[in-house]
Amino acid sequence: KEHGKKTTTDRIDAVVTNKWLAFPIFILLLYVMFQATFTLGRYPMGWIEWLVAQLGNIVAGIMKNGWLKDLIVNGIIAGAGSVLVFLPNIMILYFFISLMEDSGYMSRAAFIMDKAMHKIGLHGKSFIPMVMGFGCNVPAIMATRAIENRRSRLITIAIIPFMSCSGRLPVFVLIAGVFFSNYAAVALLGIYLLGILLAILSALVLGRLIKEDDLPFVMELPPYRVPTGKAIWRHTWGKGKQYLQKIATTILLFSIIIWFLGYFPQESNPAADSLPQPQQENSYLGQLGKAVAPAMDPLGFNWKMDVALLTGVAAKELVVSSLGVMYSGPSSLTDDIDWPAALAFMVFVLLYFPCVATFVTIKNETGKWIWAIGTCAYTMVVAWLCSFIVFRAGMLFF
Repeated sequence: KEHGKKTTTDRIDAVVTNKWLAFPIFILLLYVMFQATFTLGRYPMGWIEWLVAQLGNIVAGIMKNGWLKDLIVNGIIAGAGSVLVFLPNIMILYFFISLMEDSGYMSRAAFIMDKAMHKIGLHGKSFIPMVMGFGCNVPAIMATRAIENRRSRLITIAIIPFMSCSGRLPVFVLIAGVFFSNYAAVALLGIYLLGILLAILSALVLGRLIKEDDLPFVMELPPYRVPTGKAIWRHTWGKGKQYLQKIATTILLFSIIIWFLGYFPQESNPAADSLPQPQQENSYLGQLGKAVAPAMDPLGFNWKMDVALLTGVAAKELVVSSLGVMYSGPSSLTDDIDWPAALAFMVFVLLYFPCVATFVTIKNETGKWIWAIGTCAYTMVVAWLCSFIVFRAGMLFF
């Protein structure tokens, strides 16, 4: 303040940090972000989808029938292409996150959450790594180094995997867009809030088990600034570039592996243009899916969904890639999956084993394998129980 006068920052803070308005504003901003992700992302997503389909048709028309054609069309193009189409959605999400960070709002969000963080046994500084988890769990877990109290830091590390990373976003956009198109943004907001709720409940339990000193949270709130276009573009494109690099490496490699496991052993005509259902079901991939089916059947998942979840252990984008390869033939998602199972699938993807990179980071940051193994085992149990409840509840209205 200057000479007793309120600055623009003071006037904005009077609203966004207000006792009653702070949380509704935060939820509203998340809803706007997700609505924009679907509404604005729909058009460029459709263009990329069309280009991928055209590329597949051109290659299919040029090449002779056989395993090589099937690999390129139904393995590489369908697998990597199914993930590539979500590039606009990823960039839109990071655009909004960048806006909130660069404007100074994210610091206010941490300030708002300080009191709530203490009530669940966490430090106010825990909120920033949790929000970072929406981008990627790995740097979020590394960011917990800023938390001085070790016990509070360990609890924060344990709950960050419940924060829905950008790798899960393509799965949610795909499932919500196909099964809940009229309420896609609401479904996405709900899934993110579920992750936050379970993180809070988990922290509450761990906070009761692990007592800690109540350290004060001191944070200087920067003045609001108008984000520069250059800074936002650099941040947004940087994340988009990382996404493309992941498609060109990890996603591409695993798409080929998934295709191989789904194509062999050959029991039908190897010159077929695409994998017939019996062939795919009797393949190595089908056998793998059926091996874990007894544990996943109560959740309403079929063997293809089971396989997609297994590949998602390496990277969550592979869930979409796997579904793209396995549903590259005549059958579609809606032919095989009912909406209660689709909703339960979204919940499971949100909550189960984060990814190998996160698993290793937890071990490195805590210094003990037991924390990494324990965290991942806990997320698997929570994922199964929550998905079971969601599926059974959905079946009552199906």
